[in-house]
Amino acid sequence: MLFKQVEPLPVLEQNQLNLLRSYISKLDAVCVAYSGGVDSTLVAAISLEQLGFNAIAVTGVSPALAPHLLKEAKHQAAWIGIQHHECITNELDDPAYRNNPDNRCFACKQELHKELAAITTKAKGMQVIDGVNRDDLDDHRPGIKAATLAGVSSPLAELEIRKDSIRRISRALGFPWWDKPAQPCLASRVPYGETIDATRLNRIGEAEAWLKKYGFNRVRVRTYGLTASIEVPAEAINDLMHKIDRQKLINYFLGIGFTAVSIDLEGLISGKLNRNKAKSSSSQIDASNLSMKQVYTSEETSESDF
Repeated sequence: MLFKQVEPLPVLEQNQLNLLRSYISKLDAVCVAYSGGVDSTLVAAISLEQLGFNAIAVTGVSPALAPHLLKEAKHQAAWIGIQHHECITNELDDPAYRNNPDNRCFACKQELHKELAAITTKAKGMQVIDGVNRDDLDDHRPGIKAATLAGVSSPLAELEIRKDSIRRISRALGFPWWDKPAQPCLASRVPYGETIDATRLNRIGEAEAWLKKYGFNRVRVRTYGLTASIEVPAEAINDLMHKIDRQKLINYFLGIGFTAVSIDLEGLISGKLNRNKAKSSSSQIDASNLSMKQVYTSEETSESDF
């Protein structure tokens, strides 16, 4: 049974959808490495469409996965009708992950695909596929190498389907989450070289969940030591500064273990920590892109104006 299109697609995306269907239809059985993001959900949906019960979706669960994202992943899997499973991953036990080098994602994906391999060995002929898209290949993504070494296939990347096209295809198929913001794992909020542990990840998750309750669905709380830096889209910064009482925000962040909280006036930029790595590798520094911040600590609360 094909998912019915609720709106026409441009020629490019229609061809891409047809190619994706053809690609997956040639596989006997698949295990989708499924995060609940727009990309892996599209792959999961087409896998179900083409392979029926020979397609499953598996989500790796650890402190790096925000609880609300697991909830969304479950909901979306139920919506499309695919069998959904969870597997516990223990990347925090690995120093190659916990010490947070710039190839941390390699250790994370290596752990995930070790767990997925244990699942797929029970079903001979089951191929692991993921939601890596063509745009991902242009970013610093060590996890892609780990997936490749594990024999994982990436249909979207192989067919050169980019993020904008994935969103258009998802919308045309009537998927309500077609415009869902990209939401990388919580470990991406920690600068390379700073240790990652469950306490730190839980603190980040709590802070972001609290901000989401005020309607800021696109948000990152990056941490520099025990200092929190809040990122929302540039156009939402004024809303953040006026919608949430300053003292209430400060009290909440200090109450969950931060010692200071700031708002990044540059706004939310996906992959901001990787941007610094890219600058270093190119030996170019553009001062105009440096982040300006408005910092609040417990000592400054009476002097700062929110």
